[in-house]
Amino acid sequence: MKEPVLVLGATSAIARSTARAFAEKGYSLYLAGRDNEELERLASDFRLRYQIEVVCGVFDAEDYESHARFVEQVRSEAGGLKGVLLAFGYLGERKLAESDAKERVAVLARNLIGAVSLLEPLAACLEQQRSGFVIGISSVAGDRGRQSNYIYGAAKGGFTIYLQGLRGRLFHAGVRVVTIKAGFVDTAMTYGMPGLFLVASPEYVGKRIVQALERGSDVAYIPWFWRYIMLVLKLVPESLFKRLKL
Repeated sequence: MKEPVLVLGATSAIARSTARAFAEKGYSLYLAGRDNEELERLASDFRLRYQIEVVCGVFDAEDYESHARFVEQVRSEAGGLKGVLLAFGYLGERKLAESDAKERVAVLARNLIGAVSLLEPLAACLEQQRSGFVIGISSVAGDRGRQSNYIYGAAKGGFTIYLQGLRGRLFHAGVRVVTIKAGFVDTAMTYGMPGLFLVASPEYVGKRIVQALERGSDVAYIPWFWRYIMLVLKLVPESLFKRLKL
């Protein structure tokens, strides 16, 4: 098999769209997630539609002890990797997370701990082969702690910092690390949320993620205007920011 792009969380809306954008450019794919039946359906569609090689694998982001074995499985089946797209996450219920330990741990586990646990053995593989890329989908929510989503924001902020450090580590091995800071995206995770604005489609986001990789970006805000929205928010003094209902 030609070295594939490993898509972690492949059944999510953003992952599907990004995988499609890779497929349109002829990349082979290794689709990974929890729902094997859905993965196989997606793989069959990509094989037929784009005439590319696609394989599937099952993993659980919160089963940390299984991550090293999963990475070995990927290496065994794929040989090497063109790159990795980490596209899984969990928004959670804000009010529930404030009062329920299980919910807030789930938000932290799925967005940060599971991501780091999986990416470390994958980073070692890419470092050893001295080529490839890692794309991590973070969020503008991690740029500043807002009262409306500070637990999710803390997880994504931690993930952003992790990717920044990983970028420095892998740079010396010729491996690129791209941080995607996504704004509001029209997915099942955000459906019905109050106060959404400037919502992007998964298709738009997927194409821009691949574009960011091709342009050599280290960090990409998607859509682009979130860079300036978050810059303004980061400049607001804490004495004023804490009074804002954001």
